[in-house]
Amino acid sequence: MPPGPSGGREREILTAIVETFIATGEPVGSRTLARGSREGLSAATIRNVMADLVDAGYLEQPHTSAGRVPTAEAYRYYVEQLSGEAHLSHENQSIIQDTLTGVTDVQEFMERTSHVLSLISHSVGVTVASSGPRNALEHVYFSRLGDQKVLAVLVTHSGVVRDRVLRLDIPQADLDLAARYINENFRGWTMDDMRAELARRIEQERSEYDRLMKSIEQLYKQGALASNDGTEAVFVEGAANLVTGEEDRERLQELLRTLEEKEKVVKLLSAYLDTRQEAVRVVIGLDEALPSMRNFVLIGAPARVGGEVMGSLAVIGPTRLDYQHTMSAVSYIARLFDKLLNESE
Repeated sequence: MPPGPSGGREREILTAIVETFIATGEPVGSRTLARGSREGLSAATIRNVMADLVDAGYLEQPHTSAGRVPTAEAYRYYVEQLSGEAHLSHENQSIIQDTLTGVTDVQEFMERTSHVLSLISHSVGVTVASSGPRNALEHVYFSRLGDQKVLAVLVTHSGVVRDRVLRLDIPQADLDLAARYINENFRGWTMDDMRAELARRIEQERSEYDRLMKSIEQLYKQGALASNDGTEAVFVEGAANLVTGEEDRERLQELLRTLEEKEKVVKLLSAYLDTRQEAVRVVIGLDEALPSMRNFVLIGAPARVGGEVMGSLAVIGPTRLDYQHTMSAVSYIARLFDKLLNESE
């Protein structure tokens, strides 16, 4: 990264260019800046400073315009200068609270958060609900529905209810026995740990609990104890917000291809969000994790209940983004997550 602008005048002009471009989307010229200069700088003086900023790697000139636009380095510098936390408007606070108040389940909170983040940022809202102690087993219940059908209901500590109908022919008495065994032995276990231990016991204890283990094996193999599509629930909303003109179609298609693959979304957030830190993080240019995301920005934070990380939430958008506003929204929702989910305990 190049060194920061060398003087106060350069810093002021670079900040003005970034903020003007974010607001208008148009390349910024010296005359525009001269009209708004607090120091009364002339257009000629500003042009000289802009030339230095081009040489330093902070500005570039679109070939069809006389104006300049910020580079990724300019946005990185701009974000570093943002101090304190801007307050969200009462309107946006109300939108967030109306959307999230009353939610007591981690996955429902994350699903709604992806929606409200996309709404407020006009970009893509992304959330991941991780498996953890709050998503550990509370209890299971099996019910015979008829010939060859069994209803399996799995409830987690955080209140998530997962149910599925399995094609099995097991008597209700055996289903009750299997549920009792799982509830007594595995309440409080994470899904992954429980399944791994059950698989081990099915093999080692078959002779001791032959009938019981046979029933549990059938339930296990049919997915009665499986999480929904893995241990992490991924929610993505608002990709259409990035369509602002013909020139964005290729970029949108590239983004959509990435976001359609859950493991890539999880990889993206895991690569850039440090769960040991509470602060909102801004990453400009995501190509280190995914080459297809080089022209995008991620603004995100871990989602905690107390000191426990339950997932992550983020906005993904173009580099021309209202950084302060989006950072404030992400921070506000992360704090609300902790507050609401703690109250639901």
